[in-house]
Amino acid sequence: MSVFDGKRLPVSTFKLDVERMRRGWYSDKYFYNIVALLAELARQGYRFGGSCPDLSDIGVDVSNVDIGNIEVEMQWFPRRQPMCIVVGVDKALAILQTCTGYFNEHGEWVDTFENLEVLAVHDGNIATYSGDPMQVQPVLKVRGRYRDFAILETPTLGALTRGSRIATNVYQVLEAARGKDVLFFPARFDAHEVQAGDGYAYHIAVQVYNAHHGRTNPSLVSTDEQGDWWGGAGGGTVAHAAIACFLGDTAETMLAFAAVLPPSIPRIALVDFHNNCLGDTLTVMERMFSRYMQLIEAGKVEEAQRYVLYGVRPDTGGNMRDVSVAPLGDPRLDNGVNPRLCFALRAAIDTAFEAWDLPTRWVDRAREWCHRVKIIVSGGFNPQRIRAFEEMHVPVDAYGVGSALFSNCAECGTTNDYTADVVRVRIHGKWYPMAKKGRQACDNPDLQPVDRLPS
Repeated sequence: MSVFDGKRLPVSTFKLDVERMRRGWYSDKYFYNIVALLAELARQGYRFGGSCPDLSDIGVDVSNVDIGNIEVEMQWFPRRQPMCIVVGVDKALAILQTCTGYFNEHGEWVDTFENLEVLAVHDGNIATYSGDPMQVQPVLKVRGRYRDFAILETPTLGALTRGSRIATNVYQVLEAARGKDVLFFPARFDAHEVQAGDGYAYHIAVQVYNAHHGRTNPSLVSTDEQGDWWGGAGGGTVAHAAIACFLGDTAETMLAFAAVLPPSIPRIALVDFHNNCLGDTLTVMERMFSRYMQLIEAGKVEEAQRYVLYGVRPDTGGNMRDVSVAPLGDPRLDNGVNPRLCFALRAAIDTAFEAWDLPTRWVDRAREWCHRVKIIVSGGFNPQRIRAFEEMHVPVDAYGVGSALFSNCAECGTTNDYTADVVRVRIHGKWYPMAKKGRQACDNPDLQPVDRLPS
């Protein structure tokens, strides 16, 4: 499945629309046109009748070259500086495996994948780029008859570009968060069809980060589809809509949630419904702990675990100031989820038990229960904002990040385009350089030969 296990995802993982992909439905039309041209030249028996200044000066005989069946070497490489985490290789390979070939005169598909020579890195590989297109790190190389796979350039580039962009964006967020968990929350910002690949890219990025930093951060996705390719499952707790269904009573919502949902689901209270994160947090904590204590006293220890509050999540809108910070500071700085709010929330959580009417024997246990409550923030977080929080040592335990993980912005350094170039051609049995000006064949020691992927 990645560089971490040396395995590749089965073709069936990707649910490809093979029939239409073979006919160029997902390809830029100019690739379809060149295939039609080369196929017709092959049928006519055309032989090259032009000149080749790039090779004539080294004495290469280019006469009688069968252009319709020309064999090429093509390389796919990323252009994100200074590096990117490569994801999308297995999907690109699945596209090549199922869609390399041609339709014969009877309209029957002829599979020619076995005729290709394919080299590829694994998902999770790191590819560097200095900005010099003459010095690149290919993540995929193919040698074979060009017209058999020409139309696949568009979808293979797309698979690599999106997967690598999201994985690298996730990695940058993890680095900004300095090892704190990052919850993958972008499902609502794009079409549902992309969720599986996006969640897989996120998961690979988490694995790469863990390997680089000696950590064990979990992959935390919000939908089951995001975990489909790697065996993960969506997580999540309470939405604003759920609180609305409970007539705005956040504490009652959490009590019902805790009573009904399995204990394996973390109890995370969304506390900004009334723009009063401290007030709602304290109410939720008091009512949940009261229920927890009652069950312990009744000897129902297992049932009591349902009422352990894992964390609270402020998600204050960027145009709002929470009432706990409204009298203070500059409104331009204190809108949304801000450091002042988080510091105040942490202090309130840690001392909440002091206001409870507790038997003496329960004071230490209540203090521990409160201190374990985490703060998970969400709402417009990106690497720059997270880095600022971390530099100020804001007491946040995890970040929920959404649309920032889709960022594809040159000014932000998140553009992750891939390019595929023909860099060599085969003439009379020998390979010769043939690339446009400013490009050349490059190597990558992480490239490995590829056979057929599991079906």
